[in-house]
Amino acid sequence: FCLMAAPGKVAAFRLPPLPTIGEIIKLFRLKALKQLSQNFLLDLRLTDKIVKQAGELKNAHVCEVGPGPGGLTRSILSAGVEQLLLIEKDARFIPGLQMLSEAAPGKVRIVHGDILTYKMEKAFPKHLKRNWEDEPPDIHIIGNLPFSVSTPLIIKWLENVSKRDGPFIYGRTQMTLTFQKEVGERLTANPGSNQRSRLSIMAQHLCTVENCFIIPGQAFVPKPEVDVAVVHFIPLVQPKIQQPFELVEKVVQSVFQFRRKYCFRGIETLFPENGRLKRTEQLMMTADVDPTLRPFQLSMSQFRNLCNVYRKMCDEDPSLFVFNYREELRQKKKTRSLLGSTGQPEQTEEENQL
Repeated sequence: FCLMAAPGKVAAFRLPPLPTIGEIIKLFRLKALKQLSQNFLLDLRLTDKIVKQAGELKNAHVCEVGPGPGGLTRSILSAGVEQLLLIEKDARFIPGLQMLSEAAPGKVRIVHGDILTYKMEKAFPKHLKRNWEDEPPDIHIIGNLPFSVSTPLIIKWLENVSKRDGPFIYGRTQMTLTFQKEVGERLTANPGSNQRSRLSIMAQHLCTVENCFIIPGQAFVPKPEVDVAVVHFIPLVQPKIQQPFELVEKVVQSVFQFRRKYCFRGIETLFPENGRLKRTEQLMMTADVDPTLRPFQLSMSQFRNLCNVYRKMCDEDPSLFVFNYREELRQKKKTRSLLGSTGQPEQTEEENQL
């Protein structure tokens, strides 16, 4: 796998002839594991299209999450990256990735590990760091994510964006990731859309989120039951809600707790039973939010108002933030079972839902 450059010229990087992804899968007897929700993308035109959505990658540093048999990896290398870090949890794929590494001497680093626990603070050279207010650094995260890991991973990375740590210690690192089509729609949903959810608010208050294009399920092996969305994220210089991640998540989660009911029903769950109604009314009135709106109808500025007012209430009463509505329900249920069900009210629909 020798790369030759003309004397005095830097040749554009090209991978030497390699077995196809299909041949790699046969060669190493690779099989997508259903329990890991693995789906291989073999069409290199589609992997090239995903990489194109990431932006200019020439001389960039890229981390690819879950490269599998290496289809997307080839497209990333062909884009002329400076360095490519591959993080793969499944040991079966490592030999095939090592073959790719040998084909691109000095460009590829393979880590056999879990992206959910991998420390990305030291993944890239220090000289790439940018101030948060500057243009994004020359660092990209790209991945055709298994469905089972995509939502917990993006929530983890959104928290990192909020705290400016993990891969965002280098600045506003861009991400280009795949999700189930429905999750992609949730990430980008506008107020009033049926897909508007906790994920919409958490993503959009911290990032510019773009649903780039849809890959039909039949492009993958094995074919998943759903189509796949390619989503691009660029962290915002200023988050739309300037409160700690945990506080925003708690408020947003509470609001969407009962998404088919009026929003005040979910907001009630922020407060202990003693004084619940009064505090809920106080929060909604001060935040200027109509209590008869459904959760998916609330705008980003209404969520910002709710978070800001809730923060003030927590500052005045620190026990508020640690209050857990589910724990309160569990305790009530425990008390009910100790007393016996006689004369006790039946469990409500909301309790069953929770």
